[in-house]
Amino acid sequence: MSGGEGLRRYTINVVLLAGAAALAWSFWSSERWMQLCAGLAFFLFGMQCLEEGLRDLAGERLEATLAHGTDTPLKSFLIGFLGTTMLQSSTLVSLMTIAFISTGLIGLAAGIAIIFGANLGATTGIWLLALAGQNFSLSPLALPLVVFGVLAGFCGAHAKAAGRILLGIAFIFLGIDQIKTGFSTITDGLDLTQYRIGGVAGHLVFAGIGLALTMVLQSTHATLMLTLTALALGQVELMQAAAIAIGANVGSSVTTGLAGALGGNRSGQRLALVHVLFNVITALVALALIRPLAWLTQDAAALIGFAGNELIMLAIFHTLFNGLGVAVFWPLRGPLARWLARALPEREEPHVLIPVSEKGEAVPVAPARARYLNPQSLQSFDTAASAVVRELLHLGRLGIEVICHALYLPVSEIDRVSRDRALLAARPAEHYLDAETLYQRHIKGVYSDLLAFMSHIDMPGDDERRAFWMTCQLAAMQLVETVKDAKHLQKNLGHYLRGPDTPARDAYVELRGYLVGVLHDTREIARLAPDNPAWDASLDEFDRKQRAFETRFRSHVFAAVRDDRLDGMQLSSLLNDLGYAGRITRGLRALLLIRAGEEGGTLLDDLRGSADGAPPTGLA
Repeated sequence: MSGGEGLRRYTINVVLLAGAAALAWSFWSSERWMQLCAGLAFFLFGMQCLEEGLRDLAGERLEATLAHGTDTPLKSFLIGFLGTTMLQSSTLVSLMTIAFISTGLIGLAAGIAIIFGANLGATTGIWLLALAGQNFSLSPLALPLVVFGVLAGFCGAHAKAAGRILLGIAFIFLGIDQIKTGFSTITDGLDLTQYRIGGVAGHLVFAGIGLALTMVLQSTHATLMLTLTALALGQVELMQAAAIAIGANVGSSVTTGLAGALGGNRSGQRLALVHVLFNVITALVALALIRPLAWLTQDAAALIGFAGNELIMLAIFHTLFNGLGVAVFWPLRGPLARWLARALPEREEPHVLIPVSEKGEAVPVAPARARYLNPQSLQSFDTAASAVVRELLHLGRLGIEVICHALYLPVSEIDRVSRDRALLAARPAEHYLDAETLYQRHIKGVYSDLLAFMSHIDMPGDDERRAFWMTCQLAAMQLVETVKDAKHLQKNLGHYLRGPDTPARDAYVELRGYLVGVLHDTREIARLAPDNPAWDASLDEFDRKQRAFETRFRSHVFAAVRDDRLDGMQLSSLLNDLGYAGRITRGLRALLLIRAGEEGGTLLDDLRGSADGAPPTGLA
């Protein structure tokens, strides 16, 4: 650990301890304040239990629907609305959507529609809180729910998830009562309305309060619950509460915006920006039209029989301004997606991942790390699996470049050398790149990131997904073992290529030529779509060439030994290196199948087949 990192952690720990000490002192100083904070903690814990239980009970269905049910804008909107209504967390649905779009499982247009639906679905929460915040105690209902929730935890997985839901509801009920009691006692004798700020400035101040509370509590529901309590006690007016609700709506997009920005994927960043733009512009429109919306709220409350009920009126206002935002943005989905594509273009993929100087020496760069693995992809199995497959392809690209350098050829020269076989006999530079160094710098870090990421995924329950996961682990191991085989091959290859012209050198030139041809064929096959009829034929020809070369090469070297052109030591080295070449070929074949699997091929079955025969060390 560096000195700067240690100092940063020490500072964070000191600040946390100081904050905990200050909070403990405040509890000791004011029992009323402690009661309010305890109610807020009960409420937040209840929301967490409710979210976890609903996700365990219905999360897989939502993930499957997200992946396969977004073919029209209306379906995508309904998925966002119903998903948020069911999970009571627009942030969770938004993060799942970012994960799906970042891994390419859904498109940007579908993601935008889901975000709109999630924002409207978030309004259902305040209706439940407004109904629960009427003038009656919920604590008597909470106690039996706690008992049934705990008992359900001793049963099966589905019952345990249902128990978490019951516990969540119970703690929410307890929290609501504690918040109401704590707020009423802490404000006893106070009249917060005397600090009223009128006009536009007042609306902005209270919107800022809502934004700040949501960012601190990381829960729009908690902010709205505090607002409903203050409104019920007469400590804030309806217009002030409405401004707080607008600010809370903006605060809900902060987590999504940070997740998208830090994820590093352009698609996720675009969707996160959509969420922030939607909430910010909707908030500005709502603040500009706050009085007309308030009048409309009063008429709607009277129409449904809740005239004068300010808690229900705040829920109506919250629904109206979010619905207004959807109405404003819905026709702009297409232009918005096109503008985002221009404003946040895809990062240009480099043609070469391992830079090399003109003298064949390594260019100093930071050690390579995973590019497609981010925490958002862990939201579901499908997004995690897609991220792993993309990272396997990244690892494969790096592996191919290391193999090329192990053959003393830059990857850009493969096509030219495959056409001009005379270049194969060229002697490499004395200080050419070392494959071991390249492995440590460009392969090991990515492979370790991949293994660490996969270890954070719960092993799927169904056999097909479990087999897929195990196959991905085997594929990663096979790719790394392929690079290690190239490392071993480079030692003898460099020794003989730099030496005098001998039959042994000619044999290594032939082996080098074969592997250059394999790399060239790998790149050519990779350009074909898996559903192209030429795909299977090219792969069959790839396998035929390998078998033919191994048979011919063995025949040549044994004939050379019989003619006394090679000795036994040279034969042993050549046969060992022929084995390395065969394993490199099978590793490149597996990489082709990973790519085909990403584009709809049968990754599981094909990869199993590629590991048959003589697999690299460590493969069963």
